[in-house]
Amino acid sequence: MVSLDDAIVARYGKKDTHFEILVDPKAVDEVMEGKEINILEYLATDLIFKDARKGEKASEEVLKDVFGTTDVAEIALQILKHGEFQLTTQQRRAMHERKKKEIIDWIARSSMDPHTKLPHPRDRIERAMEEAGVHIDPFKPVEEQVKTIISALRPFIPLSVENVRVDVTIPSQYAGKAYGEVIHMAKLIKEEWLSDGSFKCVAEIPAGMQTQFYDKLNALTKGEVITRLLR
Repeated sequence: MVSLDDAIVARYGKKDTHFEILVDPKAVDEVMEGKEINILEYLATDLIFKDARKGEKASEEVLKDVFGTTDVAEIALQILKHGEFQLTTQQRRAMHERKKKEIIDWIARSSMDPHTKLPHPRDRIERAMEEAGVHIDPFKPVEEQVKTIISALRPFIPLSVENVRVDVTIPSQYAGKAYGEVIHMAKLIKEEWLSDGSFKCVAEIPAGMQTQFYDKLNALTKGEVITRLLR
């Protein structure tokens, strides 16, 4: 459970009655992203309030009438999905910074410089966001914001959002161990096991993950992996 000091108030009004929960702001991100969570792990207390600041609980009769249940987890999720949030300045700033980092990570992982075919460093993306004056909504999922943000960034840095394909050959002594990592990080377009036990494939990855992909394979094979970017 989150501490009372770190929790935010989520409020939902229905049938002329307000309901509130004290919840970890991280839960807002998770729910907005459509992820399945155990909401009880994110509550400061497993109570549904009429007024959280005054400690006034909502009665079970009212909860049953409005939500059709008295189950705290089910009600809390409805409040999170459909309610409003009261944030302190510090909480809003923290949520904004967290969402900004998630957006930068997404762009760094999923895009590249179309001239060099390499990903942009995160600090370069962040500087471009500042220069472009992009707006970040801490309550919207990353995927709903990146298209607009990338359009705003293009006058400042060249960006292409696409996947690349890499021809990979892993020597036999590392193939078994490395295979699991390859299928975890990439979509395999073509794969085959060679007569000497080596593993060969064409792997498709987000353009921005090239460095991470190469570094991982080099570490697993002590630098003996053979890779070739397919143009």
